[in-house]
Amino acid sequence: MSKTQQDLSQTTDQEQISEDIEQEESDFKTKKSGEHRAMDEVLKSSPLPPEEGALIEGKVIAKGKKSLYIDLPPFGTGIIFGREYLNAKDIIKKVSIGDMVTAKVIETEGEDGYIELSLKEAKQAIIWSEAEKATKGKTSFDLEVKDANKGGLILEWKGIGGFLPASQLKAEHYPRVPDGDKDSIMEELKKFVGQTLTVSIIGTDSKEGKLIFSEKNQDSKLKKEIIGKYTLGDVVDGEVTGAVDFGIFIKIQEGLEGLIHISEIDWSLVENPRELFKVGDKVHAKIIDIKEDKISLSIKALKENPWQEAEKKYKRGEVVKGVVIKHNRHGALVSLEEGVAGLVHISEFTNEEELRRALELGKTYTFTINVFEPKDQKMTLLFGSVPERITEDKKKTEAKKD
Repeated sequence: MSKTQQDLSQTTDQEQISEDIEQEESDFKTKKSGEHRAMDEVLKSSPLPPEEGALIEGKVIAKGKKSLYIDLPPFGTGIIFGREYLNAKDIIKKVSIGDMVTAKVIETEGEDGYIELSLKEAKQAIIWSEAEKATKGKTSFDLEVKDANKGGLILEWKGIGGFLPASQLKAEHYPRVPDGDKDSIMEELKKFVGQTLTVSIIGTDSKEGKLIFSEKNQDSKLKKEIIGKYTLGDVVDGEVTGAVDFGIFIKIQEGLEGLIHISEIDWSLVENPRELFKVGDKVHAKIIDIKEDKISLSIKALKENPWQEAEKKYKRGEVVKGVVIKHNRHGALVSLEEGVAGLVHISEFTNEEELRRALELGKTYTFTINVFEPKDQKMTLLFGSVPERITEDKKKTEAKKD
């Protein structure tokens, strides 16, 4: 073999060796890549180790005098000991080896490598979780009233104290007392102590350890069904269940109450509904508004509107007689006849004291009608017989138009 042939042979061998090395490196990389992918898949499918505060379930594998051991595969063994054992002693008494329990992680790497757990905190966490679900689901509970204060009732649900504000009581349970006296309200609320009410949770505060209840939500669906039987304009008979500053409450039927606002009691001025009605009085009223689960009623809507007759009798500039029936910051309210009244504005006088001296309550004086809009039930008066002032104002208004 010539020298040239030997060189070519050596070159070919080197090239083959180089190719073999490259192939081995490629195969190695492919193998490693496959191993990494496989490891990634294993890691992805493996459960994450528990974090502090997490709830975890495991089987009881041993009970000591002051400790409880729980198997938590694949993470190891959990332990409940020390203060946590004492806090949950009553619960642990009922637990046997082999039982599945839920605990709360309080230390992921505790003493001797154990995962430290709490049964007491787990139980509380589960209860608060149930409370939140009950709130969202509007679940109802029958609970006994434990106590009362001036603001509402004290209840208890699964060992957690809760408050039912008076404003969240059913209409028929709401304490309607004269002048809203707090001591009287307290006495009415105390009557519920020992009774069982159907309520739902409307608010949770785990940090403060409090629940807020409502009795209203329980009858909303039923109330809507009942209200569906009525329409605007219906005339109903009811019974007075309470009188307050702003009107009277009427029981239309079992489970349904309506309100007659003070402005809908009569065409005449009503200042104190309690002077006209007492609990148990029978009332004839007309439905004038229905909104969701509330009904508004009117007694005066069943009476003839005195302003319709007044439209035929009075006009602007007319001199009339009227009785002063009320003073307010705007002036004096004067009644010309039952249900028809006008305002003498305070601007007619130097101050309120002068107005009160000039226009005494209950006395009759002469006035001149300044503004008269019977369709809107609006009237203003000038003190005294001064029709010329109306004429002058009219001329000034017409001059401005020109």
